[in-house]
This record gives sequence, structure tokens and C-alpha cells, in this order.
Amino acid sequence: MDVLLDNWSLYGEGFWGTVQLTIFASLLALGLGVVMAAFRVAPVRSLRSFGTAWVTVLRNTPLTLLFFAVLLGLPRFGVVLPFQTFAILALGCYTSAFICEVVRSGINTVPVGQGEAARSLGMSFPQALGLIVLPQAFRSVIPPVGSTLIALAKNSAIAGSFSVTELLGVYKPLNEMGYSIIWAFVWIAVGYLIVTLAISALFHLLEKRWGVAR
Repeated sequence: MDVLLDNWSLYGEGFWGTVQLTIFASLLALGLGVVMAAFRVAPVRSLRSFGTAWVTVLRNTPLTLLFFAVLLGLPRFGVVLPFQTFAILALGCYTSAFICEVVRSGINTVPVGQGEAARSLGMSFPQALGLIVLPQAFRSVIPPVGSTLIALAKNSAIAGSFSVTELLGVYKPLNEMGYSIIWAFVWIAVGYLIVTLAISALFHLLEKRWGVAR
């Protein structure tokens, strides 16, 4: 316990950094993911092509490489932001590709007749998607979305290699101070476990309330 109690503020700072990365990147991933899923099922070919390209490129790009592209590439074009913001962009955009495919699979579970009935009533595509299709699709994709966001929380550990304050990076100063690296990693693992269990509990409640009965 000494390594935790003697460095409580250091662990707390890293834990809070991971929580912030997880929350903001998750919000970005959910927003972009839903938009890209809408693009992928849109009747406009250019939107479908853009959504497909987004998913194909990001799903097949290593996350570390995406971090390099965002944190080192964007400043060359005059985009200068805090490293944490760059990390949120990289994590959010990367995870949005997976959220997109999850949401699209949920859209595909909604009977085609639902959308056709909405359009026969005079609704536009965005109205039919937002008011009729997505609410039904959301109920069927709660568990996989939760799993994807848990993966995002664990992927946030990469941000520590780019001067972003997060939980995994705590081991470096602890190692320099001579603490047992094994126990340092044990408490880091406990921190990640708290974050992932919190996400799991949240989505369990959402599934219990709104999920499709199976």
C-alpha cells in the first residue's frame, strides 16, 4: 500500500487524466459514430462514400500511428492545441469508426418497413432516421457500444507516450523514485479496472432500462 499512499496525489492526477480522456473522447466518438452511420445508410452516394472511407481508413490505421498524425501532423498546418485535446481527437476519431459500424448494424435490425412508413407520411430521410430508426436501433446496440467505450478507456494509455497526463504514465516517476514497479503497475491496473467497471455498470443500467428483451 505504501506506493499508493505515498503517491496518492500522483495517482489521483493520472486517474483524473484518464477519466477526462475517456469521457470527452467517448462523447466525440459517439457523436461522430452516429453521424457516420447515418452517412453510410444515406440515399446520397457521396455521403455513403465518405462514411465508408472514414470507417475503412480509421479502422485499419494503428492507433499509435493516428496519434503521431494528429499530435505531430496538425501543428504543421497551423493547428496548435493542448496535447490532451489532440489525444481526445485521436481517440475519439479512431473509436468513432467502430461506433459507426455498431450503430449501422443496429440500424440494419430495424425492419425496412419502418423507414418506408415514415417516408410515406412525408418525413425526410433525416427525420425518419432520427425519430423512427435510430431510437429503435439504439436499444439493440447498447451492449456493443459499451464494450467499444471500454476499449477506448484502455486505449487511452497510449496518450501517456505523447506527454498527456494519464494513469499509465504514473509508473515513470514512480520507477525513478525507486518504488517496486510491480506494485506500481498493480495500482495502475486497479485504476483502469475502476474506470472500465464504471462504464460496464452504466451500460448495464441502460440495457436493463431500454435494451431489447432477449
